[in-house]
Amino acid sequence: MENYTYNSPTLQLEALNVSKESVYPVFLLFLFSYLFIMVANVSIVVLILIDKNLHQPMYLLFCNLPFNDILGNSILLPRLLIDMLRPPSELFISYYECVVQAFATHMFGTTSHTVLMIMAFDRYVAISNPLRYNTIMTSKMVMKLTVSAWGVAFVLVGILLGLTIRLKRCRTLITSPSCDNASLFKLSCESVLINNIYGLTFTVVLLTSSIGCMVITYTKITVVCLTSNSKSLNSKALKTCSTHLVVYLVIVLCGMSNIALHRFPQYSEYRKLSSILFHIVPGSLNPIIYGVQSKEIRNFLFKLFQSKKVLPSL
Repeated sequence: MENYTYNSPTLQLEALNVSKESVYPVFLLFLFSYLFIMVANVSIVVLILIDKNLHQPMYLLFCNLPFNDILGNSILLPRLLIDMLRPPSELFISYYECVVQAFATHMFGTTSHTVLMIMAFDRYVAISNPLRYNTIMTSKMVMKLTVSAWGVAFVLVGILLGLTIRLKRCRTLITSPSCDNASLFKLSCESVLINNIYGLTFTVVLLTSSIGCMVITYTKITVVCLTSNSKSLNSKALKTCSTHLVVYLVIVLCGMSNIALHRFPQYSEYRKLSSILFHIVPGSLNPIIYGVQSKEIRNFLFKLFQSKKVLPSL
């Protein structure tokens, strides 16, 4: 007869399947990835805040993405790096810390979608109604869109985790190096039908809304560009929209692979790696993609480096 430990305050994490020879190279890879994510995203946020030329709705809305990347990766990666240096038998985490980590993980994924949705709206207004852009995209509207993006994500994820917290636990092993909602409700011996129904509904609604928003927005933008004879408008649309779409596709592909691998227990090691890359890849690529494409950010960095070169000669 199997013994169960009910509602244990301490859980055990399952380590990454990494050979002894690969532990330190993988550790250094994750460490440098985390440092790059922090430096790049913090720099982007600081640039937008201190340069008045970047106090535009597009950049203020984009500022939510690096902020989300900083929060999401800071909850996951430092703990993961410490655990990589511990023996597998010592990978313990408190239940409440696990819940916080799961909440942060799902907030990270959900907010990535909601922020990109409000950014798509901004691009549509800028291209389809350029003369009314400043009238529509006021500071008040930017604030409303930002609060909506974070508020919707908070409510959806709050319900998701709330349904899991109510369950009594009879297991203590998290079959992953980090916590998420699925790994938490798998600790229960009660029926998780409601959790599965809400989780599936949550995923379908989020992805349908997100993809639908992108399709409708970019279809309308394409129509505007095709019916316009303005080369500058078409060029502007191509630059800003291609950047936005690349970031969106990166997040969708990372998220979908993570969700899909949860359905196949035989690929548990790939799932573990996917859950980590889900944070690292978007967090690393977002500042690069926007930094390279944005003329304003490139100009600011160029002026900054030029001023640093002039200072020693003075």
